[in-house]
Amino acid sequence: MRLHGSVAVLTCLALSVPAMTMMPGANAAPQDDGVTLHQRSVIVDSDGTQHIRYDRQYHGLRIIGGDLVVHRSAQGRELSRTVNTREQIAPRGSDDPLVTRRTSLSEAQAMARATSKAAPGSEKRQAEKVVFNGKNGPVMAYDVLVTGIRADQTPVKAHTIVDGTTGAVLAHWDVVRHGTGNGIHDGKVDIATTKSGKKFVMKDKLGNAALDMKGQEWGDGVLFSSTKDVWGDGTQKNRASAAVDALFGAQKTYDYYQNIHKRAGIWDNGKGAVSRVHYGQSYDNAFWDGEQMTYGDGENDALPLTSLDVAAHEMTHGVTQNTANLGLGPEAGGLNEATSDIFAAAVEWYANLPNNPPNYLMGEKLIPGGAIRYMDQPSKDKASPDCYNDQVGSMDEHYAAGPLNHWFYLMAEGSGAKTLNGFSYNSPTCNNKKIKGVGRATAEKIWFRALTVYLTSGAGYAQARDGAIHAAKDLYGASSKQCRVTTAAFDAISVPKGSQTCE
Repeated sequence: MRLHGSVAVLTCLALSVPAMTMMPGANAAPQDDGVTLHQRSVIVDSDGTQHIRYDRQYHGLRIIGGDLVVHRSAQGRELSRTVNTREQIAPRGSDDPLVTRRTSLSEAQAMARATSKAAPGSEKRQAEKVVFNGKNGPVMAYDVLVTGIRADQTPVKAHTIVDGTTGAVLAHWDVVRHGTGNGIHDGKVDIATTKSGKKFVMKDKLGNAALDMKGQEWGDGVLFSSTKDVWGDGTQKNRASAAVDALFGAQKTYDYYQNIHKRAGIWDNGKGAVSRVHYGQSYDNAFWDGEQMTYGDGENDALPLTSLDVAAHEMTHGVTQNTANLGLGPEAGGLNEATSDIFAAAVEWYANLPNNPPNYLMGEKLIPGGAIRYMDQPSKDKASPDCYNDQVGSMDEHYAAGPLNHWFYLMAEGSGAKTLNGFSYNSPTCNNKKIKGVGRATAEKIWFRALTVYLTSGAGYAQARDGAIHAAKDLYGASSKQCRVTTAAFDAISVPKGSQTCE
């Protein structure tokens, strides 16, 4: 069993951007090369420094890979930029396809070339003309979206980038990844609900809600309701028990992001998220589909996948989607999965439940005596690497998460043997050097800033290292212990040195 999540990739390339003088809140006018910038989000530091994230278009066509972050002083002066892949695109002449925006392939031909894992008869296809700028430079292309249901009941929202001239497949990703009530996993917990008429419903004032899919794969589900504000009995037989876990997970994860990182939920707009439970028949997984979280009841409908760390993992995919949007580059998917694991562990420690004691394992409630993933030593799952190497980008993303999960554990707890909350850990280093951690709370803050301020959609481990060191300097200073340990922890997982140092 593997826990799946989302990489909802919208844009991930960079085009030429003249010096920008606009302030946050407005989109730029078209430049001579036809490029326009479209603001996605703004982060403002306590000193007024602004980090403005943009997507781009070329003559109205979406640029896949066009995201960048502009870093500005409080006075509006540009300090630096974080761009994805490359910054400039120079059309080569009037007959260049990028200038004429012509393609040799029709939409129908492009759709025929798209790859899909949807079950036969369930899929729908649509094509959009875009600009794609990969390692070989910008080309006119089609983004073919295939939606449907896999044979294992997992939804498909697959994007395939097809070269508009040659028909070659340039990139492929799937938005959907394979991650007082009495809950099955969390025990007796408090959940926020709402009174509607003479009944109570499992929905809070922010919009966090629990819906019953009743074994279906399609549709929105039915909002749980009751004449009493008491939900579930801790057993699978009571359908509301899984909903308690799911709603508690969503509410606690929202609280964590709000109280620790000052982010108002997935979309940073104060809006909650929907959690759908009892999805499919014996569906042994959970996922984020770009809009909401969904949970199956496990093999033979024996154990719903609604544990707190799974809920936080899936919800964090939504946060990543709406910040760095990691996913297009060969290593970005692994960073996305690791980010969800990191903040899943963080939420467990934040909640500190007696029935679900916090730890550095993923999905331990679902595998008695084991776990889905181990942050102290990822290779315990027999597939994830402890150390970074140049083959990580070709691995399944859940395994490619291993080195960054390992980095987070080393940052938080250090190397060597340790027992916490009854869980035993023994974390090695890849360079055989000992590390003394700086604490979980510090590690969380450093990675959250790296994610939201310095990473773009195609980031890999090299960018993760530079982004985290930069974040540590921002938060604690270049000469700080926190910066030195951040650097040492990336050395300890074998990520090569980059441009950022603690100086």
